[in-house]
Amino acid sequence: MNWPRIREIILKKDNYTCQKCSFHEEKGKELEIHHIIPKIYGGKDQLENIITLCSICHHFAPDHNEEFKKYINEKINGKILNSFRESKKSISQKTTFGMERKSKEGGAITKAPLGYKIINKLLVPDPEKEQQISQLFTEFCTENTSLNRLAKKYGLTTNGLKKILINKTYIGIITFAGKTNKGLHQPIISEELFQQVQEKINSLSKNKIYLE
Repeated sequence: MNWPRIREIILKKDNYTCQKCSFHEEKGKELEIHHIIPKIYGGKDQLENIITLCSICHHFAPDHNEEFKKYINEKINGKILNSFRESKKSISQKTTFGMERKSKEGGAITKAPLGYKIINKLLVPDPEKEQQISQLFTEFCTENTSLNRLAKKYGLTTNGLKKILINKTYIGIITFAGKTNKGLHQPIISEELFQQVQEKINSLSKNKIYLE
C-alpha cells in the first residue's frame, strides 16, 4: 500500500481542508487523514472512508466510529483554532503543564487507546474491545508469529500494533514525558503478560523477525 499516495489523493479530494474546522493549507503540513470507520471496526482504505482533518482536530478525534460521526458533525469555528496555532508555543507550555499534572493524578491525558473509552474524563474499559486487546497480547505472547503477520490479522499496521503492545496504559499505568504514574483506570491485562510481551518484542527486534 502506497500510504503517502493515498494521503495526497485524500488531501486533494478534500481541497486540503479540515472537514471539521475548515482549516485550509495547500502544503498540507498541518493536515492528517483519518478513517471514518477505523480498520479495527472493519473500515477499509477507500476514498469514501477517509477524510482530511487538521492536526488539532485529528488529535482529539475519537476512535469509535459512532462517536466519530457525532464529532465530525459538530463543526467548530476554524478561526478559534487558528488563534491556537498562532499561539502554539505558549499554549503548548500550558497544555504540557496541565497534562503533567493530570498524569501525576493518574488521569487520562490523551484520547483513549484501543480497548478503552473516556467517560467523565476517566478511562473505562470498552466492553466491545477490551477482550480483543487481551487476546491480541496473549496471541502474540504464546504463538509463533511476528508483529507483521499479527498486525495483518487484526487489520493494523505493524507500527500501530507495536504501539499497542508497548502501551503501559493496559496495565494501569499513565506515562507522560518519560515519567510513569499509577492510573485511576482498570488494567486490561496483567503485568506478567505485559512483561512477557516486552521480552518477546525485544527478542524479535534484535533478530529483525518482526519485519517478516
